[in-house]
Amino acid sequence: MAEKENPYQNAHAESLWSRLKAELLGDDCFDNLQDAHGELCNYIEGYCNIRRLHSALGYQSPINFEKQYYQANLTKTLN
Repeated sequence: MAEKENPYQNAHAESLWSRLKAELLGDDCFDNLQDAHGELCNYIEGYCNIRRLHSALGYQSPINFEKQYYQANLTKTLN
């Protein structure tokens, strides 16, 4: 539950659940917990972190963002 002073406290979590429902589930449901676990892991590791573009990262995937970040910071620390 969000505090009175910060109504957007849960905005990231709500956004995640919204995307999961729309992109992963659609109108389907899982047969059992193992199916849900497998599909969720595949979604996060195979799509969300590798291919899905995130607006908060300048419309890059998290993998590309991290590569770019570490390359820039490695260059700074070596100089």
